[in-house]
Amino acid sequence: MRRSIVHEGAGKLTYEIREIVKIARKVSSLGQEVVWENIGDPVQKGEIVSSWIRDKVSERAQDSLSFGYTDSQGHLETRSFLSEIVNKRGTTKITMDDIIFFNGLGDAISKVYNYLKREARILGPSPAYSTHSSAEAAHSGYEHLTYSLDPKNNWFPDLEEMENKIKYNDSIAGILIINPDNPTGAVYPKWILESIVNLAEKYDLFIICDETYANVTFPNTEWTFLSDVIKNVPAISMRSLSKELPWPGARCGWAEVYNRHIDTEFSTYIDSIINAKRLEVCSTTLPQIVLPEILGDERYTTHLKVRANKFSNRADHAWKYFSKINGITSIKPSGGLYMTVIFNELSNQGVLQIKNQSVKSYIEEAVIGVPDDKRFVYYLLGATGICVVPLSGFYSGLKGFRFTLLEDDDDKRDWIYKTLAQSVQDYLNEI
Repeated sequence: MRRSIVHEGAGKLTYEIREIVKIARKVSSLGQEVVWENIGDPVQKGEIVSSWIRDKVSERAQDSLSFGYTDSQGHLETRSFLSEIVNKRGTTKITMDDIIFFNGLGDAISKVYNYLKREARILGPSPAYSTHSSAEAAHSGYEHLTYSLDPKNNWFPDLEEMENKIKYNDSIAGILIINPDNPTGAVYPKWILESIVNLAEKYDLFIICDETYANVTFPNTEWTFLSDVIKNVPAISMRSLSKELPWPGARCGWAEVYNRHIDTEFSTYIDSIINAKRLEVCSTTLPQIVLPEILGDERYTTHLKVRANKFSNRADHAWKYFSKINGITSIKPSGGLYMTVIFNELSNQGVLQIKNQSVKSYIEEAVIGVPDDKRFVYYLLGATGICVVPLSGFYSGLKGFRFTLLEDDDDKRDWIYKTLAQSVQDYLNEI
């Protein structure tokens, strides 16, 4: 090309959760059956969506309006319904005009970062969820800026580090919170959210809060919505249907905007996001128009409690295996669909025994030059077929891996957790 056409941030667009699939498919082609523990799709892992939810979707699909366009910002009645939920819940008051629908939160995340001024940076957690960290780094063209989540303190944010980074880097315009967190499963108590809001207020920042797993918070866990503590700080909360119905294929997510008109700059920024949605005409109509009927049904609260209990029990199940192993740190999650294991020490010398010689040869070549935890993940894949995600793929200097709590078959799930734990022990014994 006579001119460079590649965006400065193009090389920052990485998504390890999907990139590991390339390795897994090659391993599969060589004869090793793969067990997919990399992606958070409950339906793919066997969960059956409740029949009453499927019936409502089916009924709405008979309505011709579900095949047409809806308002660019989102279905009017649905936005009104969601704003009323926020207004009844806490002190923050919003209107339907403060809600924007997207084709899944991937679309929302892309627009939230892409329409920021390039020099304006968002400080996010590490370990980081790849969609956020990649989008933030790509928009700026530089490495993603992070604050640490501390595994020695229930994966809570290091607030002192967070303030120091904000104080001494005036390019930081906002703070990202993921609560419940992905990949760690941490759920932040109210005082932590209040502390972050106070920092944003002190340094004149806005907040992005990804609350995708808000309704997958485990029993006896304190839960606070950002809207309950946001005070007068401008903020964007991100919500989705994909994990709580579950309906990931709907690609239906929305943003709730708080305190938009307190700051002129923030309001103009939100306008740019809405204008970008108008260029697309609208997001998918069917999931939007059926949403109030599902969330407003008296059975929905029970639906959420049953699922939260289910995933909490699975977290207990997995933790029992990993809590017995020396040389790792494993913190039982308090919400979400995942669990993370950290190696206290790890080198590039570990191996697992791979019976399939073709797979063994491929893995031995594939691990050359990769991070130490990715080396374990590749050997795990070759030896057992279990496909997990290395923690280094979550923009973290910690070495470990993330797996899901999603497998619906009890016997298979037990085999996965038992095999994972035994593989960790065998790998550590080889180092």
